[in-house]
Amino acid sequence: MLKPEENSHNLNIFDSSPLVSVIIPAYNAEKFIGATLESVLSQTYKNIEVIVVDDGSRDQTVEIVECFAARDNRVILIQQANSGVAAARNCAIEKSKGEYIAPIDADDIWFPKKLERQVECILQANPSVGLIYTWSAFIDEEGLLAGGYHASNRQGKVLAALVYTYFVSNASVPLIRRSCLEKVGLYNTKLKEQGAQGCEDWDIALRIAEHYEFCIVPELLVGYRQVFGSMSRNTLTMAKSYNLLMENIQLQHPEIPKTIYNLSRSEFYFYLAWAGKQSGDHWLTLSWLIKALLLDPENILKRPMLYKYFILAILYLLAQPITSFIWTPRSWYFFRKKRLPSKNIYSLDDLNPRACEEEQIGWVLFEKRLRHGNITT
Repeated sequence: MLKPEENSHNLNIFDSSPLVSVIIPAYNAEKFIGATLESVLSQTYKNIEVIVVDDGSRDQTVEIVECFAARDNRVILIQQANSGVAAARNCAIEKSKGEYIAPIDADDIWFPKKLERQVECILQANPSVGLIYTWSAFIDEEGLLAGGYHASNRQGKVLAALVYTYFVSNASVPLIRRSCLEKVGLYNTKLKEQGAQGCEDWDIALRIAEHYEFCIVPELLVGYRQVFGSMSRNTLTMAKSYNLLMENIQLQHPEIPKTIYNLSRSEFYFYLAWAGKQSGDHWLTLSWLIKALLLDPENILKRPMLYKYFILAILYLLAQPITSFIWTPRSWYFFRKKRLPSKNIYSLDDLNPRACEEEQIGWVLFEKRLRHGNITT
């Protein structure tokens, strides 16, 4: 095991600092990979190796990573033919040496104390804890805080909660014990083969939750980038990925009430409606809203945003014959892109207290249905 750097700071609480392997799959990531690597190399936790797997990029991704590797020997570049995000992550894990694995996508960022907080948590945790997660703040394409965030407080035995929703939020959040992956296996490459990429990180989290407990660091430590222009193009693939995932887990865990699976599907479709709205695709928004509503009216009708999304989509569609002479979908997207970031200025100091207080409507229904099904996990 590597020793921590002598000049590393904020680590005196540890007798020794275990090696963390940061794994980054990258495909045509030239726009954001520099910011991602800067955030990783700026972590207050210094004992890391950073393995970037270029998945057949056709842009300047390789050249950018090579520049970072030349100035910091913790950065390792591996190149492979395009094989998908799961295969790229698996390649990085297989080449890694760390006791803990920390994935991050090539367009996200970590705030400086992300790894420090998670390593501190896992070193103090029971060995039954296999995954440490934290909260995510949404950032825009310029890297500015967008005001949104994802926060949950689920920990311990979380399999049923993880069936309901991917509360970990995204692939850039977890810190995972290597021993967990040795037990449950690596990322699922079959989803790409089925044309269903998108839920690989949810899939591996579910497999970990079958055998291990989760623990939370309740702080916004990840910047989760929202690139709205690509969201609507990906929703059908994401839906296919999600449905394959849930069909498999439902076969394996019939003890989890069917009402939880319905709640999960309606929640996910509501998320896809949000993605359609953010991309300006109002037909898509309506389509997913209706599907979510039909699956679980009790869940969806209690959400104030349902009515806002529905009314806005109808108004935009009614006005479309006129606005289509003025706005193309592409010009509307770029108008929103220029307008929205300047609307408000946010800070983590503002968002963290709000995240601590949030209680989502769906969790109330989740707990109610678990009690009716006599399930405790």
